[in-house]
Amino acid sequence: MQTNNSKDKVRQLQNKLYLTAKKCSSRRFHALYDKVYRDDVLFEAWKRVKANKGSSGIDGIGIEDIEAKGVNRYLTEIQEEIKSGNYRPSPVKRVMIPKPDGSQRPLGIPTVRDRIVQMATKIAIEPVFEADFKECSYGFRPKRSAKQALEVVRKACNNKGYYVVDADIEKFFDNVNQEKLMTLVEQRISDRRILKLIRQWLQAGIMYGNILEISELGTSQGSVISPLLANIYLNTLDRLREKYGLTHGKLVRYADDTVIICKNKKRANHALSLLQYIMGKLELKLHPVKTKVVCMWDGKEGFDFLGMHHRRMTTETEHGKTFQETYQYPCKKAMKKIKATVKVNVNSRQLLVAKEEDLIKNLNLKITGWRNYYQTNTSNKWMQALDWYIICTFTRWYNNKHQGRNKMSKVRFVRKNIYKKGLKRMSVA
Repeated sequence: MQTNNSKDKVRQLQNKLYLTAKKCSSRRFHALYDKVYRDDVLFEAWKRVKANKGSSGIDGIGIEDIEAKGVNRYLTEIQEEIKSGNYRPSPVKRVMIPKPDGSQRPLGIPTVRDRIVQMATKIAIEPVFEADFKECSYGFRPKRSAKQALEVVRKACNNKGYYVVDADIEKFFDNVNQEKLMTLVEQRISDRRILKLIRQWLQAGIMYGNILEISELGTSQGSVISPLLANIYLNTLDRLREKYGLTHGKLVRYADDTVIICKNKKRANHALSLLQYIMGKLELKLHPVKTKVVCMWDGKEGFDFLGMHHRRMTTETEHGKTFQETYQYPCKKAMKKIKATVKVNVNSRQLLVAKEEDLIKNLNLKITGWRNYYQTNTSNKWMQALDWYIICTFTRWYNNKHQGRNKMSKVRFVRKNIYKKGLKRMSVA
């Protein structure tokens, strides 16, 4: 099963499918199922699933168990199941993930076996739909990222984008109409076996402990195939808005997170009305409280998008001249989450016996990731505040470890010491 250059072979396959789909927007693909169980596609699917890590599903079989059994043997078994048409997905295991505001977000965990088959199917069908997706969509797409979306938002806001429609789709993944979704999939794919696979995943159900629940609405948030299905569903939004609302403002969408940057309030209200109309067509609802029109004109209001807060502020040049620009910096929720992670990884009771060097090494990995995402030309003030929080957290850890009464004593010593031992900074020096 293990194939050399599986990545290159898969890329060639996807390029061919993409170019074929791009040539004719009305073409329906009828021979994709055999691509799913190709040796190179299955092996590449396994590599991607392994790289994403993740825990086991309801069968309790994890990545390590498969490696112990033998990857080639496991993939060959899956290949035979798909080839013979005997593959049946297992229900998704439901877990609740705590959110920063104290509430919980449901997450579905398919079995590793199902994740591999979903990834292989995604590899085969994604290029077909990529040919149709619009420029305004950035979420979970090849060669597109949240950073790119944020840069488009920044430029649009600086280019007289004084009003922003900050849209929140209420429980999007729970409310997707499966029949409408399948109709959209069938506009491009006529391969009955591929369609059957997707229907099986939608109808596999969710396991709550020992109780199986099957819903006619929604896609499992956490499944490999789910982000692609979400983009297929919401491409209708992108398409209709491009057709009827292009003059209203600039749409930027990352999965179900959506903003429309407009030049005045009238256009913003038109954009919001059109958005509500399209949501009605898709049988979705905008959150009545979280969806709002934000005035960016005077800097009194701002909006959160993809973990960043956006607000117009006055900047002074070296020569004393002032101008307004859009600042992007970590939103309150992101700041709170980062601080909580720092506290857990430094000043926890069980870490009092740990070596300072080990804490620094562990935290540096997280700091690098945060800095790569949150560092912008205008975020240094907030990054410096996080640096100070990290110093204070290390100081508390040091004094707890040495049984100091004053938790913030020796802060200068700790600061000098941790940077000397290689702690990275969030801010630009």
